[in-house]
Amino acid sequence: MLPLLTPKRATTSPPPPPPNYGVYLVTDSTPAILGSRDLVAVVEAALRGGVTCVQYRDKHGAPAAVVATARRLHALTQRYGVPLLINDRVDVAVQVGCEGVHIGQDDMDVHQARTLLGSGKIVGVTASNVDEAIKACQDGADYLGIGTVYSTATKKDTKSIIGPSGVRAILKAMAAGGYGAVPTVCIGGVHTDNAAAVLAQSSAAPAKSLSGVAVVSAIIAAEDPAEAARQLAGHVAVAAIPLVVGAVGRATPLSHNMTNLVVQNFAANVALAVGASPIMSNYAAEAGDLAKLGGALVVNMGTVTPEGLANYKQAIQAYNDADRPIILDPVGAGATAIRRAASAEMLAVGRFAVIKGNVAELQTLLGQAVTQRGVDSTAEVDVASRARAMVAAWPADALLAAVAAAAVFGIAAQYAVDRDDVRGPGTFVPAFLDELHAITRATAEGDLRWLVRARVQGVLVEQDDEA
Repeated sequence: MLPLLTPKRATTSPPPPPPNYGVYLVTDSTPAILGSRDLVAVVEAALRGGVTCVQYRDKHGAPAAVVATARRLHALTQRYGVPLLINDRVDVAVQVGCEGVHIGQDDMDVHQARTLLGSGKIVGVTASNVDEAIKACQDGADYLGIGTVYSTATKKDTKSIIGPSGVRAILKAMAAGGYGAVPTVCIGGVHTDNAAAVLAQSSAAPAKSLSGVAVVSAIIAAEDPAEAARQLAGHVAVAAIPLVVGAVGRATPLSHNMTNLVVQNFAANVALAVGASPIMSNYAAEAGDLAKLGGALVVNMGTVTPEGLANYKQAIQAYNDADRPIILDPVGAGATAIRRAASAEMLAVGRFAVIKGNVAELQTLLGQAVTQRGVDSTAEVDVASRARAMVAAWPADALLAAVAAAAVFGIAAQYAVDRDDVRGPGTFVPAFLDELHAITRATAEGDLRWLVRARVQGVLVEQDDEA
């Protein structure tokens, strides 16, 4: 899978994605935490490992020095497409032009911060109890930092230690008050060894769960900041899987499939099992109307003909115009010259949220010479093999949706194989569909025991500057 691949020749541009608060890094420049290392270098390593949001915190530094460091950090975070927020010092955020600020209960209020920052900026607020959280939501905070979860050496002036149960109480109150959509992170004593437990124990699923974790020393003081960030990203991804699964069940998104006859029946049954609404249509003239229904399109290049390719391209354009996600499955892309040309042509005319394929197919799309017989070369680790329903219900983060799809499908397959009534492929398929449905139903009821089987690991990828 190639997540979030945007061809340079596409004629339309996607809207900017919402902020991702999954792995939220709060900096600390004190020698006790940072040591003698350069803060910007540590932050860059953390960004390589998967940090999704950075908050620069330096309450006592000289104004000129703080602004200078903030500018260096902002130049760095912009390269990674990650927002930089300034703790408390709105004046610094204004001078630097970064994405926003984070304010505490003793700082200026949300309205003042917005007036100084201008429109389109992020304002986050610290909340330690239900009243503070609801007040911040009423004032229009973009996200909440909830805590302190556990005592910590990096912030000694804490008003209270609330633990995971206190976080859960705040999340429940937010959901009950109509603020379930406001993103939240927890902070205070969270690190790689306890992040998974904190995320699970604080969850108020199915009503609301944390959007991520905010950490300081877990990354800043780590011997390998990139590895620490990578581990945290894996924990956050696992915790988010039920959110994606639940979103599918609540939204019942349209799953528009342009696929070959061989897999249509199975694809439709899978979509139904996870709570989506499938429609099988290879006629592109319908795509414009279907794209307006808020679902996703999957293009399965099983049969390549001039007429079929024209239909694919027209449908891709329709879904791009509607800013709806598309999943491309370039079946057998490397098998023939015709398939290689068709794959390249589709990449040239549109953008895709997820590209699903085996190793040979993906190598072909990357321009590498491979020999492929057909739909073979399945990798040892299945990466998002069927993500259409998940992406339709969770378009803000196609990679997370794809990870959730791969995890749920893998777990359902494990449960199916363990059943006594499964004796081969013929009995496996109905059992697999039943287990998919069972996971979907259990998630809706808040029963997440199936999640213990999930195995998600972040991978450090060095990006080619010419890509």
